[in-house]
Amino acid sequence: MTSIANSLQQVRARIAAACEQMGRPADSVCLLAVSKTQPTASVLDAIAAGQQAFGENYVQEGVDKIRAVRAWEAEAGGAAPSQWHCIGPLQSNKTRLLAAHFDWVHSVDRLKIAERLSEQRPPELGPLQVCLQVNIDGGPNKSGVVPADVLELARAVAALPRLRLRGLMTIPEPVSGFEAQRAVHVQARQLFEAVRDAGIPGAAWDTLSMGMTGDLEAAVAAGSTMVRIGTAVFGAR
Repeated sequence: MTSIANSLQQVRARIAAACEQMGRPADSVCLLAVSKTQPTASVLDAIAAGQQAFGENYVQEGVDKIRAVRAWEAEAGGAAPSQWHCIGPLQSNKTRLLAAHFDWVHSVDRLKIAERLSEQRPPELGPLQVCLQVNIDGGPNKSGVVPADVLELARAVAALPRLRLRGLMTIPEPVSGFEAQRAVHVQARQLFEAVRDAGIPGAAWDTLSMGMTGDLEAAVAAGSTMVRIGTAVFGAR
């Protein structure tokens, strides 16, 4: 077993244990392996260990990796296709590349970006799955729409063609201790539920992307459906 395969096994065990503690099925939380700055070889090791979903912060780096992995998948024949998520800040001059290559975007925080993604998504690829990034705790150095504006943005994004609105993504400021971590994530879950209960037409609204290596358990306890894990899978950068 490779070190990455062993790490994935350990992370999956952490997810399963956190779910069990909350009375949730283990498969109610998706593991997104954050592969930013990692070489393609490491991604292929993770794929060999059964991982399919990968997160990238930088669009061009991600596109280069996606192309390399897709070429490997085509040669492998019959391999389950990998799934690629953009989880980093979005710039207008990168939206065309992003729309043409990624499967998901977690970091939509303004309507202009969503409109560009909608216009530039190739129809043959099917809808681009998107989440709205929320600055849930008001962190001064964090991207994201403020909580008070989420419902309005969600309604506008859900109405765009070639996008499918799935939920929220948060990256709160680091805090110490399980209860403090969970408290911030609970704020995001409550916002997620409030928008869900508004019944936005066209929104699937089934994804709450929150939690990383250091706060995985707290995020699952608060209701995360997708955790973004880099260090615990690939090691320190």
